Amino acid sequence: MLGFVPPLPQQPGRPPSSGHMIVCGDDALARRLAVELRFIYGERVTLLLPPGRDVNNPETPLTQRGRAAALFGRMSAAMNRAGNGNGTTGGSGDTNAGVEAVRIMEAPEPSDDVLEEAGIDRAAALALVYDDDERNIRAALTARRLNPRLRLVIRLYNRKLGQHLEELLDQAAAVAMPGIDPALLDASTTVLSDADTAAPALAATALTGSSKIIQAEGLLLRAAERPPPRPGESTDPGLCTLALLSSTTNDPAGAEGSDSSGDEAPQLLPDERAVAEATGRGTVVLEAISRADPDRPATRMGGRGAPLAQIFSRRLRWSALGFALAAVALVIASLLTTKDSALHSAYLTVLDLLGMNDPAEGAPPARQIIQILSGIAGLLLLPLLIAAVLEAFGTLRTASSLRRPPRGLSGHVVLLGLGKIGTRVLVRLRELDIPVVVVEEDTEARGIPLARSMHVPTVIGDVTQEGVLEAAKVHRAHALLALTSVDTTNLEATLYARSVKPDLRVALRLYDDEFATAVYRTLRTAHPQALTRSRSVSHLAAPAFAGAMMGRQILGAIPVERKVMLFAALEVAGHPQLEGRTVEQAFRAGAWRVLAIDATPPADRNPDLAALPPFDPEGDATPPPSGLVWDLHPGYVLRAQDRVVIAATRRGLAELLRRQRSAVPGR
Repeated sequence: MLGFVPPLPQQPGRPPSSGHMIVCGDDALARRLAVELRFIYGERVTLLLPPGRDVNNPETPLTQRGRAAALFGRMSAAMNRAGNGNGTTGGSGDTNAGVEAVRIMEAPEPSDDVLEEAGIDRAAALALVYDDDERNIRAALTARRLNPRLRLVIRLYNRKLGQHLEELLDQAAAVAMPGIDPALLDASTTVLSDADTAAPALAATALTGSSKIIQAEGLLLRAAERPPPRPGESTDPGLCTLALLSSTTNDPAGAEGSDSSGDEAPQLLPDERAVAEATGRGTVVLEAISRADPDRPATRMGGRGAPLAQIFSRRLRWSALGFALAAVALVIASLLTTKDSALHSAYLTVLDLLGMNDPAEGAPPARQIIQILSGIAGLLLLPLLIAAVLEAFGTLRTASSLRRPPRGLSGHVVLLGLGKIGTRVLVRLRELDIPVVVVEEDTEARGIPLARSMHVPTVIGDVTQEGVLEAAKVHRAHALLALTSVDTTNLEATLYARSVKPDLRVALRLYDDEFATAVYRTLRTAHPQALTRSRSVSHLAAPAFAGAMMGRQILGAIPVERKVMLFAALEVAGHPQLEGRTVEQAFRAGAWRVLAIDATPPADRNPDLAALPPFDPEGDATPPPSGLVWDLHPGYVLRAQDRVVIAATRRGLAELLRRQRSAVPGR
């Protein structure tokens, strides 16, 4: 089944895009990615979705095709309004040129016949973003066989499998195309995870100082939000100012800024003049850069075995302490009354406690009284030992089970949902040594084994039911991350948690932008002193997937309110806006900015800038120094052989790629 979205008006003076893109998926990421490719990069897109439900049944939810059409309609209207308002789209030129239509196909599986009907033999790139890893792998193998030159972008949750799959598919392309350019081969297959892309931004909302981490060649780039300076104060600009937050950030009734917020929207990549003139606005700055620890494991919230405090209850420990004090008192009394040695007095007291001593018939009265008291205390020892054995046996049986939140826990993060996103966020939080309590309804959820192995306290139950959030100690929590896949569940849990603790930091996962904006505004108005964030995983991940489909390595994406900024690695060659220009001349406010240059010789460069550089820890405990130079002189001239790291808006990156395509014939 095919469907079409009305084409955008053709603009004069712009060549049509070469080839087309195919997006295959079954959830929000596929629709978001199609929107990104069509309205930001100006590509022709074929969107393959699974068949919808019965559209004649009014009780069924909106089908996949209906959701896609509605999303495309909203984006088309927004882009037309932007174009009619100032003749541009976000300050980076027209992005609508050459876009003919979004072709929507419906098929249960991306089989040979379906991919051939979608035009796989003529496509420039294919994105496989199904929620099922096995389906994505099967379709990738089929697509590589049908078109060896195709650029593949695959969504996989399994990281190790993704690395092996990249090598396998690249080898298949090399066998099918002998003598292929290695540069093209490096970009032929890219495996990404939406969970890995969104997890840092979601985990950052649980921190006191919100920050986002991007990794490049073993270095960690930290983009941190800073509040507006007070009168008479000056803000440290860090390495550079990446963005100005919206003017409504400090307004309790204001909404997070987006592309449609006008002058109040956040400004990405502002110039020095805009930063100097901004008053009352917070900033996002690039802070100090540190080296990443290779494969640092997530810490545990407990030891490998069952902790002593869990084996024996508090009541049993107090009982044992009381018995020990009584035994010590009896030893002291025997020592004082019988004038015997301390060792012999302790020996006789232990025998009396255990009922193993002979009756003290001819002994002094004091000795007889002490023996009677010791016998009584010995009677109390038997039930104490039985209780200890039973508690230890029960605790050791459940040592591998899920932990319950400790009684005195406070200042922790309550994480709702242990699906793909929640599991990655849990790992991220534990890497930062942040205490977490997880709430999950499904005992077979993906992240339950991880929570068990890391000894993370877990509450099994429906968060909408009374008492579940109380069991997670939400009234003493520092933040709440509502990351289930159901918007209404996240909203209901957030509202209830705010009623229990009004100043609780909250980040909730919502799909619909309009709904998220309304929720954010209402929560900010009702609780102006509390931090509230609403995030869409597909909105965060789609720009990275789109950049990979265009053949560019995206190091990461960070949210700036309801906008997204990309960090990308680019070869200067073929980019007229970069090649032969100084760093200062190459900077374009609101579009892109050169942050670093890779000084490593081209022959020795690591193709994957996001990966840690290889080194032998046994031969040299110190990793090799990074080739990235961050303290760039404004007058440094960018050469064709240079590779640079840039921060760019989505439209800015799209314009760079269009200029490169028009400058290089045949691209």
